[in-house]
Amino acid sequence: MNSNLNAPDSNPSPHALSGAREDDALYQNGRVVGRALDARVDQEAREIHFGEISNSDELLLPEDCEYRNYRVLIQHVGFATREEHGAAHKGRVLKTVVAEILGFREQ
Repeated sequence: MNSNLNAPDSNPSPHALSGAREDDALYQNGRVVGRALDARVDQEAREIHFGEISNSDELLLPEDCEYRNYRVLIQHVGFATREEHGAAHKGRVLKTVVAEILGFREQ
């Protein structure tokens, strides 16, 4: 289920344009689509376990994404909830997430 969209993103983040990446951010098509908390990389299992991914309304689960230097595909979500607009973590929040490591992102 690896998807490469050839269409350029019409609104990339400033970090994507400069090449800088945020350590806690998940990216799709050069845009921040989620914020990771409590991430643990399991190299042997080729998985990343996230305690939580917040602000994930724009994260397309069937598409691969990038986290730090990894290309990953989310395989399991323990549960999802929606936070109120006044909360620190707004929008859809995914808890107990497991992502398969597909490889490394191109730099």
